[in-house]
Amino acid sequence: MELTYQPFELQLKHTFTIAKFSRTSTPVMLLQIAHEGYIGYGEASMVPYMGETYESANEFLSKVDAKQFKYPFDFEAIIYYLDSLAPGNPAIKAGIDIALHDLDGKLKQQPCWQLLGSKPELMPVTSFTIGIDTLDIMRQKVLEAADYKIIKVKLGRDNDKELIQAIRSVTNVPLYVDANQGWTDLEKSLDLTWWLLEQGVVLIEQPMLKTDIDSNAWLTERSPLPIIADEAVQRFADVEKALDVYHGINIKLMKSAGMYEATKMLKKARELNMKVMIGCMTETSCAALAGAALAPQCDWADLDGPFLTSNNPFKLPEFVDGKWVLGNGSGLGLELL
Repeated sequence: MELTYQPFELQLKHTFTIAKFSRTSTPVMLLQIAHEGYIGYGEASMVPYMGETYESANEFLSKVDAKQFKYPFDFEAIIYYLDSLAPGNPAIKAGIDIALHDLDGKLKQQPCWQLLGSKPELMPVTSFTIGIDTLDIMRQKVLEAADYKIIKVKLGRDNDKELIQAIRSVTNVPLYVDANQGWTDLEKSLDLTWWLLEQGVVLIEQPMLKTDIDSNAWLTERSPLPIIADEAVQRFADVEKALDVYHGINIKLMKSAGMYEATKMLKKARELNMKVMIGCMTETSCAALAGAALAPQCDWADLDGPFLTSNNPFKLPEFVDGKWVLGNGSGLGLELL
């Protein structure tokens, strides 16, 4: 096995603002793992609030011995090996895991979605995310997203109702909302959930601080809308902790350290009768296709990363009627430009 990688600055079409952060680009590490004439492609999208950087990625990758990745792959042993090198670093671990899954599919001449047991006909609609901005620009963003069937709105500031009303002035499609830990007042938050229900909102992600278990549980118990853990659930060990605190979890490959652990998280959530969303960071087609391979097993999808960017180095996969289309190509089905 030969591992190579290169940094890539993924540019965003618009400044992306959530409750507590803004950015115009995302540092990405693109990875390749070669074996027997085949190349597996992977991606680490290192959004700033998760704490990973080019420097941390390079430091971690310098410790990786690709000879440890023996075929056929034992993904449990691989993630154990990667975790043994250093704690944290879930995005760069995800990049390696994705590349190995892509390579595995190519070596077996099967699509990743098939190897993971997904059924393409069950693919959920993917939402399109609108970051916080001026009301005029948010309306403009929604109009640009007219082909999408669900809009995801970032909330968590003191003008949440105003933002929703602005979006409702130009579209009536269903909405997801993500407060990104921005809500603080319990009673106001509960009142807002009922108002959001009237506005056609389907679910609410991470309303309060991930460390405030009691407040999130209190709101979940009373909310008329599903409350979904995002920042509070990173990897497999966090899933069971979310039981009775949230109605469901948002699995992101850049948090879960890749496709293997994401699959474990999905199965565990189902055992606990929890709902599941498959989400993403701002990503290229590579990580988006990795998430899409699992999406048919989830209740909701938020895999819009490539649509938010302006310099995706890969071909945009087929997207029809608001859904990713899973092809029959080996591995991820990724096509280079």
